[in-house]
Amino acid sequence: IVELKEKIDAFKEEIQGLKLDKISLESDNSATNMEYRSLSAKYAELQAESGDIEAAKASANEAQIQLDVLTREHIATSAQLNAVASDLAATRSTAEAELKKQTEEWTKKEKELRFENSVLRTRGGNFEEGDLVRPDDVEDEAVLRARIEERDSTIEELKEQLIKGEQQRRKMHNRIQELRGNIRVFVRTRPFLPGDGDNHDSAVDVSPDGQSLQIFDKTGKADNNFQFDKTFAPSAMQENVFEEVSEFVQSALDGFHVCLFSYGQTGSGKTHTMQGSGNGQMRGIIPRAVEQILEQVNVLGQQKWKYSISASFLEIYCENLKDLLVNMGDGVPAGGKAPKLDIKRDADGKSYVNNLAGVKICTTDKAEGMAQLEAVMAAAAKTRSVAKTDMNAQSSRSHSVFMLHIHGQNEEDGTIISGALNLCDLAGSERLDRSGATGQQLKETQAINKSLSCLGDVFSSLASGSSHVPYRNSKLTYLLQDCLSGDGKALMFVNLSPTVQSSHESLCSLRFAKRVSQVELGKPTKHVTYKMGGKK
Repeated sequence: IVELKEKIDAFKEEIQGLKLDKISLESDNSATNMEYRSLSAKYAELQAESGDIEAAKASANEAQIQLDVLTREHIATSAQLNAVASDLAATRSTAEAELKKQTEEWTKKEKELRFENSVLRTRGGNFEEGDLVRPDDVEDEAVLRARIEERDSTIEELKEQLIKGEQQRRKMHNRIQELRGNIRVFVRTRPFLPGDGDNHDSAVDVSPDGQSLQIFDKTGKADNNFQFDKTFAPSAMQENVFEEVSEFVQSALDGFHVCLFSYGQTGSGKTHTMQGSGNGQMRGIIPRAVEQILEQVNVLGQQKWKYSISASFLEIYCENLKDLLVNMGDGVPAGGKAPKLDIKRDADGKSYVNNLAGVKICTTDKAEGMAQLEAVMAAAAKTRSVAKTDMNAQSSRSHSVFMLHIHGQNEEDGTIISGALNLCDLAGSERLDRSGATGQQLKETQAINKSLSCLGDVFSSLASGSSHVPYRNSKLTYLLQDCLSGDGKALMFVNLSPTVQSSHESLCSLRFAKRVSQVELGKPTKHVTYKMGGKK
């Protein structure tokens, strides 16, 4: 009994201790719960702050992108205005020199007339005014003025005929080139930019005829004249450039596959030519081309034509295809893993890129269609690979290809057309000693130069009439195979930097362009299906 009592007392003490421990644990648990609720509240606050920070960061990134666009547009506008001012200064200098020359001639003639007048006065001093008789062989002043006006009118008519003749000659030349299937070559020299230094002596001299130019090396020695289908001086506006390519854009609506690609060293203005900046005068070929197509679609709609248009945008980065609109296409989840892109061939042997996103462009409302295009361009600009080098603050590290697929059907006769417009902004060729590329940029430069070299090999094979053309040596040439194999129309834009330091690269670009201009692809194919008697 004594032992049991002792055990009971021990159990009672243990129970009492456990009760105290329980009270202590409950107290600790309560404190822990309070701390947990406090931490949860703080965590929720931090999450909210994190969301606000991310939103602010996204807003700041968007603002920075807009600022970059405005900055590029401002730089391009300033450079264009400086080039125009330079042209105007040259024109003014020439006009002043001509005026000075004419003034000297007039002064000399005035002195001669004064001398002759003095002699006549001396000789005729003994005659009265009524004694002077007009010789029969001297015509009346009114007749002389009429003859002068007739001569001036004839000169103006001859000038107009000369201009019309030159325009007709160019049209015939273009027609001959089209029938031969030659790749058209345009050359554009960009204006001087703030980063070009203080020396504004241009290494490129564009002739007023708009078809020839000269290039000077660092010693001031001029190379032979180069002649192309069209040459643009630094003062040429974006609008003037597009006027010359608008015919090619129209061909896409007519059922042809058209390819325009820009070529040149890094920093020579390729992206400015193709894409431009802003929504004003600095817009490039891509937005102007889509605008022209939408306007023409509206006109053709009155002739019972109905069109559908979709846009795609991809880049070739280190020989890998990348969709720049992966989050805009139908059926592609935002933030999801981008599907792999491959160049495939359909049953007709035509190339296409599988898994490439397509964004529909509204054809019934031009304003809405242009807004959709602006969204496409903005999305592509965010995704495209660019980096700063010693030669260009915004150097493209990839080839980009904007594709516009056009399908039209006439509701009356059932005629179907299928056209395509491919606008390629090629990455610039680089010399490593000037670009200063290292690490990943060095790999990018090597991939860019290799693909451009493959493009040169393709043109060399085409020019020599080789039975084998190495289209598959690079993704770029394989993608453009249809346009470069006689199926479509091709135009190459060569962009040049005006600086003396870039004269060697410019000379290489011009020599390459000269070889390209001699390539004959054959008559292009028009993709139209007609219905006769209800049958295709």
